[in-house]
This record gives sequence, C-alpha cells and structure tokens, in this order.
Amino acid sequence: MDGTATRTLYLARHGEALPDQSGLTENGRRQAVLLGRRLRSAPLTAVHHSPLPRAAETARLVGAELDGVPVAPAAEAADCVPQVPKRSELPPDVADFVLGFVHRFPAEEREQGPAVARAALERFAGPVSGDTPRHELVVTHNFVIGWLVRAALEAPNWRWVGLNHGNGSLTVIRYTPGRPSAVLLANDMGHLPEELRWTGFPPEIRL
Repeated sequence: MDGTATRTLYLARHGEALPDQSGLTENGRRQAVLLGRRLRSAPLTAVHHSPLPRAAETARLVGAELDGVPVAPAAEAADCVPQVPKRSELPPDVADFVLGFVHRFPAEEREQGPAVARAALERFAGPVSGDTPRHELVVTHNFVIGWLVRAALEAPNWRWVGLNHGNGSLTVIRYTPGRPSAVLLANDMGHLPEELRWTGFPPEIRL
C-alpha cells in the first residue's frame, strides 16, 4: 500500500560569494568544503542546488566530500523574494521597516518571486510518498531558507523577513507524517571556525 514517509530536509546557504556573484571567495570555498565534511555522516540521497553560480559551486564542493550522492540543479531553489506583504498583514510597529526592506528589490523580482517560493514548498516541504524515509540537501539562498522555516513553523507569510542565515550555515527541518513539522537546527555554524562564521550578515547582528 502506498503511504508517506518522513523527509529530513537539510538546507544550506551558499558560501560567501564574490562581489559580482560569479562564484565563491576563498572563504566561501572553505565554508563549502567544511559543510560537506559535516554532512558525511548524514544519510543523504540527493543534493539539489539553486542554478545560480554561487550555489552551484557550493553544491559541487559539498558533493565532492560525500560518497556518491548525486548533485543536480533545481529551479525551485533559485533566489527569490518569496512574498510581498500588504500593510494590513503587518504589525503596525514593523510595517514601515518590512515594506521598505522588501521594496528595495526590483519590481521584477517582487513579481516573480512568489511563484518560485510556492514551487519550493511544493517540491521540498512535507513528508514524501512511499515507505522509505528521505534525507536530502538543498543548497540555496537566505530568503528561500527563511521562507521554508517560516512555513514549517506555520508563521505568517511575511515572517520570512528577519530569518537570516550565514553563508555555509545548516538548517534542518523534519517532516513526519501525522506530526507537526520540526525545525531541528537553524543557522547552525558549528562546523565552521570562528573566522568563517557570520559572513553574509550585517555587522550589527553578528554574535
């Protein structure tokens, strides 16, 4: 009988990127290699990655540290602005900040982003069909990870804003049939030495 099984979704933000976003810095490459070594003990069956160069290079370096795990691009993991909230959706005390932040992005990104975000949820969130549990890694971008974490916690749609993730960090969500989704790790940088942590963050929110 067909059923559903647990999915354990590993989410990683790409390593630190060059200023032109064409690939990774040396720090970014080190972050990717160390992330791959961290994941050697995980029973991963696939590595998916955003088509953008910074994510593709990260996934390639991570995959090189794993044993025969296939690595492939996934359009659903592309960088995007997941949702553009209306003022009426927002708490009054944060509305100006959230709207100002979102509208810094080009109109095209704001218009196209929600479709990508919906596709990411459809492909990567929730239990999987069949009887075999699945462990898979998605190398993607800060906003996409925030969107998936927000959904796992059933938080309001706009709450992807402010869920920040450092380059090379690891977030893990477990989707078990018949249970609420569980965020097991969020923005975990334990595999990175101190000098490689918190890249991709503004200085005022580094800890």
